[in-house]
Amino acid sequence: MRFVSLGFNIYLSNKLGSETIGIFTLIMSVYLFFVTIATSGLSMAITCIVSEELEKRNRNVAFQTLRTSMLMSLIFGIIAGSLIIIFSNFIISICLHNLVSSKILIYIAIGLPFISVSSCINGYFSAIRKVYKTAVSQCFELILKIIITIILLPNSISKGVESICISLILADVFSEIVSFTFIYICYLYEKKGFSDAKISFGNFKRITSLSLPVALTSYIRSGLSTLKQLIIPARLELSGLSCSLAFSNYGIIQGMVMPILIFPNIFISSFSNLLIPEFSRYTATKNNNLHIVCDKIFTLTSIFSICISSIFFLFSNELSLAIYQNLESANWIKLLSPLVFFMYMDTVIDGILKGLQKQVFVMFGNIIDLVVTILILYFLLPVLGIYGFIFSIIVSEILNFSISFFQLWKLTKFKFNLMYHILLPIICCVISLSFLCFLEYILNITFNNFIFRIIAFGCIYLISCFLWLSKRRNKK
Repeated sequence: MRFVSLGFNIYLSNKLGSETIGIFTLIMSVYLFFVTIATSGLSMAITCIVSEELEKRNRNVAFQTLRTSMLMSLIFGIIAGSLIIIFSNFIISICLHNLVSSKILIYIAIGLPFISVSSCINGYFSAIRKVYKTAVSQCFELILKIIITIILLPNSISKGVESICISLILADVFSEIVSFTFIYICYLYEKKGFSDAKISFGNFKRITSLSLPVALTSYIRSGLSTLKQLIIPARLELSGLSCSLAFSNYGIIQGMVMPILIFPNIFISSFSNLLIPEFSRYTATKNNNLHIVCDKIFTLTSIFSICISSIFFLFSNELSLAIYQNLESANWIKLLSPLVFFMYMDTVIDGILKGLQKQVFVMFGNIIDLVVTILILYFLLPVLGIYGFIFSIIVSEILNFSISFFQLWKLTKFKFNLMYHILLPIICCVISLSFLCFLEYILNITFNNFIFRIIAFGCIYLISCFLWLSKRRNKK
């Protein structure tokens, strides 16, 4: 599904150009802020509470908690929709620089209650290990969004940026409504046998105790994240770039390069989300072997992330040409590729910390990161231009990882092994590249197909990693 989504984003980038992508990315940053208000940490609360109750065999209590949180989600969704309409003039004039009209915000407001309730139900299915229902729902949503966009876009392109953005938002909102309908039907099926599980206001305090701290810090984090995105084009203009070029550069980095770097993270984020209920169960049973579990997780994540980082670094030109039919993003992909390790590792650590019910700390870490990044953007962008933006990304990813890792170490006493978690995967990458070049030299041929070269590189790398992992296991 993420692969299809990436392909769709590439299609949009090639169809609309970097400037329009930059403007739409700015609109989506505002959209995501109000989605944060609509969801308000309830999904995380329901996942943790239900996981604990199921571990204690209290299935009826778990379902009561779900029904209570669904009502709360609906209320928050309506509040978020009302706020975006009330402040529409401010958002359009100040945040979006009058590039679009308030119609877009009205369409966004319609979808927010559906998003909030869907999020809550998805949190429940994650807790009871039925994530396939969430996956099917998201597949329907993505396919429908792509179909509607392809239908609406041809007529919108000739009418300008606002018409294009309205088409994209309409497709998103309608697909969210259909996704909600599907997941709600799944909820009704799950409801059978629990008709006596009424909404319990006794659970309200318990849900609030978990969701409120997460919600408050989420508001701050999401607000700062939105502010961060909003000031980038404006500060880039102060460096001497025109408005069009500022949005174009912003679109290249934020709308084209970062999605490519983040895309392979689907493999990490998939099991990272599943770590939340698993570590909640460890907490409930007071398992003392967390450092052993963390070592295994870190080993797998480092092997994967360093391999992907190396591929981006070595094949940046080929990837840029194949994906966007130009070399605009090639140098930026190469420059930012070492950050892949920190991005992916931070995803896993956040999943573990949330499972250990340290959601608030994760949010505070994100807030510290955002404050530092905003200060860098505000003061350095007018001086360094696009390189100030790149510097802010580097500082942000490393700082976020460092804060999360320190908290994990305090909780689990997990010891990061520099040799096994970093140096040996890098050595395996060097071996893989050397073997590939040696193979080409011996056979006196050049593998012009870069996809074949990437596959060959990855296979040699995995074999090398398997060998040293086997050796490490035998030593133990």
